Amino acid sequence: MNFRIADTFTDSLAKLTGEEQKAIKTTAFDLQLNSENPGLSFHKLDRAKDKNFWSVRVSTDIRIIVHKTQSSLLLCYVDHHDNTYHWAERRKLETHPRTGAAQIVEIRERVEEIIVSKYIESTIVKPVKPPPFAKYTDEQLLSYGVPEEWLADVRAADEDSILELADHLPAEAAEAV
Repeated sequence: MNFRIADTFTDSLAKLTGEEQKAIKTTAFDLQLNSENPGLSFHKLDRAKDKNFWSVRVSTDIRIIVHKTQSSLLLCYVDHHDNTYHWAERRKLETHPRTGAAQIVEIRERVEEIIVSKYIESTIVKPVKPPPFAKYTDEQLLSYGVPEEWLADVRAADEDSILELADHLPAEAAEAV
């Protein structure tokens, strides 16, 4: 079985206390040695968008989110119980169609804004700069590792919002934009 560790796992691990990290590393080592060990407590996540996400118990409060298939086990994220479940509910693992890279992609939730007209007596017109990625084609953005469901957001992002948007993209796409 292939055993892998995602950047999102190491990033989340670094945010926890030293004692918590020690227990997590012990559990991760046990998973690597024998993921079928009956002492490991795997729990299927019913509300996760990706049906291969499982929770592994580290302690009474700490959980590791893993992506488990017949041939591989990927450590994806670690945190306190509720935080790990919320994280897994909003993500999925997919292969990028152009780069072939495995990416943990944050699920987009559709929010519709209702525009309410408001009359303003005087307006100041500022020159509008087009968003930096507005002219990029889907193919160009996909070649940078941007997931398909994030293409419109990247294309619409302006200089002020691009950094915030990059926090939601997989690492290689965020670095490229």
